[in-house]
Amino acid sequence: MSSLLTHAVRNLPASSAWAARGFARSLCCSSQLQAAVQPKSKKTLAKSGVKNIVVVEGVRIPFLQSGTSYVDLMPHDLARAALQGLLNRTSVPRDVVDYIVYGTVIQEVKTSNVAREAALGAGFSDKTPAHTVTMACISSNQAMTTGVGLIAAGQCDVVVAGGVELMSDVPIRHSRKMRKTMLTLNRAKTLGQKLALISKIRPNYFAPELPAVAEFSTNETMGHSADRLAAAFAVSRSEQDEYALRSHTLAKKAQDGGLLVDVVPFKVPGKDTVTKDNGIRPSSMEQMGKLKPAFVKPHGTVTAANSSFLVKHIPFCVFLSLPPVLLLLFPLLRAFLLRRDFVYVSQDPKDQLLLGPTYATPKVLEKAGLTLADIDVFEFHEAFAGQILANLKAMDSDWFAQNYMGRKSKVGAPPLDKFNNWGGSLSLGHPFAATGCRLVITAAHRLKKEGGQYGLVAACAAGGQVTVLRGLALFPR
Repeated sequence: MSSLLTHAVRNLPASSAWAARGFARSLCCSSQLQAAVQPKSKKTLAKSGVKNIVVVEGVRIPFLQSGTSYVDLMPHDLARAALQGLLNRTSVPRDVVDYIVYGTVIQEVKTSNVAREAALGAGFSDKTPAHTVTMACISSNQAMTTGVGLIAAGQCDVVVAGGVELMSDVPIRHSRKMRKTMLTLNRAKTLGQKLALISKIRPNYFAPELPAVAEFSTNETMGHSADRLAAAFAVSRSEQDEYALRSHTLAKKAQDGGLLVDVVPFKVPGKDTVTKDNGIRPSSMEQMGKLKPAFVKPHGTVTAANSSFLVKHIPFCVFLSLPPVLLLLFPLLRAFLLRRDFVYVSQDPKDQLLLGPTYATPKVLEKAGLTLADIDVFEFHEAFAGQILANLKAMDSDWFAQNYMGRKSKVGAPPLDKFNNWGGSLSLGHPFAATGCRLVITAAHRLKKEGGQYGLVAACAAGGQVTVLRGLALFPR
């Protein structure tokens, strides 16, 4: 806090008239803030002794399909670019950031703490702590809520949280037998010992271990889980294709309409500047119907067209816990949201791997003292069309609520006219660890653009995470 105050005082304008206007505006914003956070009708929105966490801004470099323009880069290169884009957009000085947290899934072994390497590359002080977390597809959700916890506990005032994934260069290892032999060989002292070890090497030792997007405990890919989930909830192939087409169509409309304002251009070293996502491709039901099943063959319903594609990118969020008068000292900042409540859940990784939103949504709504009807903006992660549609059916099923969730009745399904209206992961891409940040910032921009008071963000992994957000546009542009 002291560094932020020092910077703010140093940069105060000399005009006493401006200062008077700023003080008057701060009082106005303070009263607005108090009114926004403490409505009498919502029992848990004002929490005694807990700071209100403000989401100021979030950016990402464009989502690109795996193996395209980012193919020669490393994860920390992408993270650094997004960090610099965030600083450029907000004009927040580096020295006021207290902590940096990243989420990632497939770690680059050379930069296992990618948050630290990205921060150093972006010019942050080597005294700024940073760490990396992993929690499958909700890794950046965990990064964000870790930042919330640091602020709420009074440990930090300003936290940058994000996620990064690079699918174009994943770690490929020697077989376990070869690794053990090589490590033992490294400890061998005599030529005889080394030759004895080398003589034990067999051709199958050279077979590499390729990483798989699979659950360790079940050895199943998410695609297999999605196919089984779609079958369990009777989600047809045509329903999945229709939903995927909706996602691409809405994403294209949002892109052409300039709504995806979280995207910042990125000059790829030695290549052109990337300015927009390259995976948004509206098709037709006829074309999509020609594709064969991708996972469960030959009778599965999940295909390449109704699945999210693998991308790599980094979105960022800044969390600030500051009085409005200090936010006013940085006129470029825009306080989007107050973070209200979040819930993590976990369930059976085999049959219910992708049902996290169904289990978490009623819990977070009850925790926030809200109902589904109170929510104006829904942003759910679309790993697969079958997965998202199965969740919507499960949420709208009294039978499922009573037999699997221990509830007396269903929570209900979000109305589609409020649901993922600017596209989703099926069209924008699924960057694993970075997905959660994209969902939160999209919800923020939608609340500001479309109007509304509350947003609900949901993502799934082996469990799931859901967040309720409260709209607060202190500084509309």
